[in-house]
Amino acid sequence: MNETLKVLESRRSCRAFRPELIEEEKLEAIIRAGTYAASGMGKQSPMIIAVTNQELRDRLSAMNAAVLGKDGDPFYGAPEVLVVLANRDIPTYVYDGSLVMGNLMNAAEALGVGSCWINRAREVVDTDDGKAILQQRGTTGNYEGIGHCVLGYAAKEPGAPAPRKPDYVYYVK
Repeated sequence: MNETLKVLESRRSCRAFRPELIEEEKLEAIIRAGTYAASGMGKQSPMIIAVTNQELRDRLSAMNAAVLGKDGDPFYGAPEVLVVLANRDIPTYVYDGSLVMGNLMNAAEALGVGSCWINRAREVVDTDDGKAILQQRGTTGNYEGIGHCVLGYAAKEPGAPAPRKPDYVYYVK
C-alpha cells in the first residue's frame, strides 16, 4: 500500500505524551506540511503559532481548561502546541484552518510524532488574554482560533481504530 495511505489509516489521536520536545527538524517538517494545506482560492487564510515555550504552553492549557470549567491539562501533557488561526475575512477560513490541522496531524504521524486536535481555540483566542498573547507576538487581524494541535512523543500507543461504519460511503454510478 502507498505510504501516504498507510499514514492516513494509522493516525490516531494521542492522549498521553512524554515530556521531551520533538527534534527541531521534525517540528519544522510538520509545520511546513501545514502550510501546504489546500485553501479556498489559494488565499492561505490560516496562520500557525508554534509554541515550544513551556510557560506559554502552560498558560494556553490553563486558558483551555478554564473554557471547559475544569482543572487539569487538556493538552494531555504534550510539550508542544501548534495554534492554528484563520482570517475570518476569508469566506473559507474554517475549512482552510481545518485542512491545516489535518496536514499537521498526518505529517506528525508520518514522522513518528503523536498529535491530537484540541478544541476551544476559538474561545481561548477570543478572550482578552488570548488577544493579548497574539498582540505580544505581533499578530494583528481578524483571526479566529481553529484548533490546538498538540505534539509530542506518545507515552503509550493509541488504541486500534474503531471499525468504519457500514454506511460511511454511498456510491452513485
